[in-house]
Amino acid sequence: MIDNLINRITELNSPIVVGLDPTISMVPERIVKKSREEYKCPLNAVSKALVKFNREIIDAVYDIVPAVKPQIAMYERFGNAGVKAYIETINYAKEKGLIIIGDIKRGDIASTAEAYASHIGGVEVFGDKFDPWQEDFVTLNPYLGGDSITPFTDICETQEKGLFILVKTSNAGSGDLQDLELKSGLSVYEHMADMVSSWGKNLIGKHGYSKVGAVVGATHPAQGQNLRNRMPNTFFLVPGYGAQGGSGKDLQGFFDTNGIGCIVNSSRGITAAWQKDSCFGENNVGDAAREAVIAMKKDLNENLK
Repeated sequence: MIDNLINRITELNSPIVVGLDPTISMVPERIVKKSREEYKCPLNAVSKALVKFNREIIDAVYDIVPAVKPQIAMYERFGNAGVKAYIETINYAKEKGLIIIGDIKRGDIASTAEAYASHIGGVEVFGDKFDPWQEDFVTLNPYLGGDSITPFTDICETQEKGLFILVKTSNAGSGDLQDLELKSGLSVYEHMADMVSSWGKNLIGKHGYSKVGAVVGATHPAQGQNLRNRMPNTFFLVPGYGAQGGSGKDLQGFFDTNGIGCIVNSSRGITAAWQKDSCFGENNVGDAAREAVIAMKKDLNENLK
């Protein structure tokens, strides 16, 4: 799966993943109004509105980006209807040929970790195997230790699935824990980087990158360059571009000498672009998203040169 992702990035010359993290305030009134007319239950109306909105984004960008990253919390808060919207969004993106990074940030142990691992491993029911989520990668929180990750890496050994594990996150408070210095002299995030590298050492593909990747925030350029040197076989999922302040210039050290090694996420900067640019209105959601992707692609590629 990591080779598939790298191949697609190379084909499109686009190391970009679009984060599908919609809020109802991002959705144009025309979509909200129609959904409320069609569905009596407000939760169903909201969830259907999110799906319709996501489809307009996907239709506009599927040929210029390799992947999308739906954040499950933005859907789960609407209960069963929201989970259905999450799955419908994934299925539609898959129909368009996009790779799916399920941003679920799960982290637990024992049988609970095994249950969470069904996000990429599927589930067997009465002798039949199902893959209800259809995610290609998922994000994980590793702070319960190695036994919270093993059920996922076991699946990656036998199936074409991948992981992105939190190492140095983009939020302002990440340093509260991740920058602490250990007795070894390493920071917590450096120690975590070494653990992630060890978990993925037997899952390296033809491009030299492992199925076990790392989440490294664009808002920490010095740490990102440190981690690239420390983790030469680990592919990075990079949040924090755009709305959180990260730019192409900040990411020069995140890529390897061949200009690969990362996929950079932008969510609001793309999906809410129609609200930020006066050239676009609520009937031009897709056009605004596409223009935002093109501008991001230009920024990244110019800085990679």
